[in-house]
Amino acid sequence: MAQSEGAFFKTWDEKIRPLIDVIDELRFTGIHQDLALPSIAVIGDQSSGKSSVLEALSGVALPRGSGMVTRCPLELRLKKIKAGEKWRARISYNDKIIDFEDPSVVEHLVVEAQNDLAGEGCGMSHTLISLEILSPDVCDLTLIDLPGIIRVPLPDQPRDIASQVNDLILRFIEKTETINLVVVPCNVDIATTEALQMAKRVDPEGKRTLAILTKPDLVDRGTERNVLAIALNQVIPLSKGYIMVKCRGQQQIIDRISLADAVKTERDFFRNSMFFGRLLDEGRATTQCLAAELTRELANHIKDSLPRLFEQVKIQLGENKKMLGQFSKGPPRDPQEKKEFFIQIISQFTNQIQRLVSGEAINGQNLYKTLRCQFDNFKDLLDASKESFGKEVKEVVVEYDEKHRGRELPAFSEYRVFRSTVQELVTRLRAPALTTLYDVKEIVQAQLLGISATCFSNYPFLRRFALRKIEEIQTKQEAIAEQRIYEQFKMEALVYTQDGIIQEKIKEKINEKIKEIKALENNWAEVDCRKNYPMILEAYYTDSIIKEKIKEIEDLEKNWTEMDCRKNYPMILEAYYTTVIQRLADQVPMLVQHFLLQECERLLCGEMLGLMEPQKLDEWLDENTESSHQRNELLNRQERLVFAHEKLSYFC
Repeated sequence: MAQSEGAFFKTWDEKIRPLIDVIDELRFTGIHQDLALPSIAVIGDQSSGKSSVLEALSGVALPRGSGMVTRCPLELRLKKIKAGEKWRARISYNDKIIDFEDPSVVEHLVVEAQNDLAGEGCGMSHTLISLEILSPDVCDLTLIDLPGIIRVPLPDQPRDIASQVNDLILRFIEKTETINLVVVPCNVDIATTEALQMAKRVDPEGKRTLAILTKPDLVDRGTERNVLAIALNQVIPLSKGYIMVKCRGQQQIIDRISLADAVKTERDFFRNSMFFGRLLDEGRATTQCLAAELTRELANHIKDSLPRLFEQVKIQLGENKKMLGQFSKGPPRDPQEKKEFFIQIISQFTNQIQRLVSGEAINGQNLYKTLRCQFDNFKDLLDASKESFGKEVKEVVVEYDEKHRGRELPAFSEYRVFRSTVQELVTRLRAPALTTLYDVKEIVQAQLLGISATCFSNYPFLRRFALRKIEEIQTKQEAIAEQRIYEQFKMEALVYTQDGIIQEKIKEKINEKIKEIKALENNWAEVDCRKNYPMILEAYYTDSIIKEKIKEIEDLEKNWTEMDCRKNYPMILEAYYTTVIQRLADQVPMLVQHFLLQECERLLCGEMLGLMEPQKLDEWLDENTESSHQRNELLNRQERLVFAHEKLSYFC
């Protein structure tokens, strides 16, 4: 017997166990979302004895009680291990996994899982709870326990709870890949039980329905022969027939009769039963017979289904590939590839920023072309201020002679008066300089935000991060540039330039006047007569006055420093003002470009490159768009299908 039993289990492990394991592995990956897997679904009315049957098969206590006890689908994966190995188990649902080694906590963990998924009370959830048990005392078997059928909802249950339960049950049992295990008490009218009727609706010929008759010890006296006829498949024929079991009753549970003792008691019951003893002899009674039959049925069902599953996987892989081709590629799944992909995205962004700052056209636009217009406008405004500056300086000279000249000789003047005038007039240029700064900041920021929107269009976190950093850096750099411009105008209050520079500017102005007069000398007759009447009349139609003015200017060019200072102040100050304008026309754009472009590029690229933290890549590369969700679902599906294809190819 021992040798025979050993040979049986060796054959079992080599031929049958891999079949059950491959389906369990596929279900664990979630492939059941894409195609129906061979399974055994356990259905029955409330208080039909479902929990007792599952307890007897698994060797552990499951939630019991009146009303709705099973509130979520429970996948019970039983795996036989070698004698002497330690009992262990794992419960998992959603992303939660709990490993444990104490059989007594199973009931508590299942209840806790149901509360997490369906809430405390009488609510229900369609989310599957997986309970894997590895024990020397179980057979290799996977069952899915479904909520008990409800006819009348309790006061604390939703009004549509019955239809919710029926819909959930039908989702499992209507699939042709599912063996329907219907639990029916012997002490009721079996023909009218809702569970059996529901199974017959989806499986009219009873080809994939196996019925379990429970509570044979509660059969009314005189009805035993009727129950036996049903058990012998003579009343409601099912191709897989019936198996009768006697599990622990409520009193036995109260008396703490162990499951092992219950198995012995069950066998003794059938051995001593006048009516049901023959079922034991025919292998259609006891939980042990049920376990062996279910395992055999499941293994055969899996074996028959594998070729069909393999073909379905190939078809769905092809369809999935076509659908994926309609979407843009997203972040890779592999951690190392994802890191490289992230670096590539950030590098693309920083490269675009660097190209923008270097003057390359981005999206068909050249930033510097736009900025040059701003700087030219600033320069035009500076140049336009020359006329008003010269006019005001002349007025100050006149006013000085009239109001401020004291006892000093004509060649001497109060420098502070004219310095204050220059300071005041130059200070007026600060406002347009700041306006240029603010306008450029808006232009640059818009360009930077456009680049971030383009580079990070599918990645909300990166887009928000870049937006925040651009605003922070630009605001900070704007404040620094603003301070530098204020400092520049404070320095302009010194009213200073090199002597050689001012002398060159004065010479330029003198030369300009000489050119004007010489041009007038050569072309005076062609000039508008009315405009030149004073000069013409004064010269008595000769060019003597022109020659005198030229001589006067030439003398001024040679000896301007020796001339009466106050007389030459307008020209000198205008020459200095030209120097100031040139300084500002260059300095302000340089400050703006340095802080709003060069420094901003350096700081922004540094912030983006500082994001290289692999543990947060999933968060940073989360696209959070409808198309990305669809693409990710397809990618997940493809992974499941590829895994299934590899596993099934071994058997097909």
